[in-house]
Amino acid sequence: MEKSKPHGKDVKKELDILLSRLNALEASSTDRAQKSVIGVMKILVENQKHFVDEFEHLKKAIDLLTLQFFKLGHDKNK
Repeated sequence: MEKSKPHGKDVKKELDILLSRLNALEASSTDRAQKSVIGVMKILVENQKHFVDEFEHLKKAIDLLTLQFFKLGHDKNK
């Protein structure tokens, strides 16, 4: 059976968990190179969270536009 992909809030929750884990790894790390790699990973996770937020905004905008098109079509048919 195919596993469904998480959406919106679920993805953000998973990214928050990942960011927390990266913060813990960074705090416990003593190697400078390891801290640098973790820093890059944290930036990638934060950017992914931003992308999820922007995607949700785009979905809402498309929904509103679709609703307006249906209203225009409905009003035109009257």
